[in-house]
Amino acid sequence: NAFFFAILLRRLNDWVPQVRAAARKSIDRIAADTENEFIIEALWGALPHLHFWGRWREPDKDALVDLVGIDDVPGLLASRIIRSPSGPAASVLSQTARRSAIDEYLIRIAKESIQPAVRARAYKIILDEQANWLEGRKWVWTDKYWGKGRYEPVLGTRRVRVDADQLQMLRDASKDKSPAVRRIAGATIIARLAELGKEALPLAKHLAADSYPSIAERGRFALDRIT
Repeated sequence: NAFFFAILLRRLNDWVPQVRAAARKSIDRIAADTENEFIIEALWGALPHLHFWGRWREPDKDALVDLVGIDDVPGLLASRIIRSPSGPAASVLSQTARRSAIDEYLIRIAKESIQPAVRARAYKIILDEQANWLEGRKWVWTDKYWGKGRYEPVLGTRRVRVDADQLQMLRDASKDKSPAVRRIAGATIIARLAELGKEALPLAKHLAADSYPSIAERGRFALDRIT
């Protein structure tokens, strides 16, 4: 069931190397005999917390993330991300994007997801043609003399190629009901002014009239650069 499969995933982060090796060796065989719904339930609980796991190494991490690509898991996981009204769906999407198995569902996720944060994340991946996820945090000294420093995020990246009309996706994002998504559209318009050419003007005008000041500011900035 999902509980025992989740326990197996946790063994990939065990403090004993031999236990992690045994989990890696067993995970494919056990996954093949496990219902997809149980795999998805276990992944839903594990994926948002990957960057907190500090004992595992790359082979252990790969063994877990590779589960995203088996059988019907990508489609079922995408459907759960879309339907989820709350919870860690945005984090699950970010970690799932480590693998290309989810790429074919990104357009649907961007347009249909209930959570605005999920739609914003999906639009950003599509428009940037790049997926980013949190790998962990590293300590950076700001003043060694006084023993001061801070933890900074470490991001993983992957190039993403989605068969989508980028201009139409940008138009859709600029009209999304969520300001989080429209903000992504504004940033993309500014970054791609030269590439968009004459198409940038109506998009910038639309955003400049937005009711949210931070979005309208992006639209006005783009208009200033155009004119």
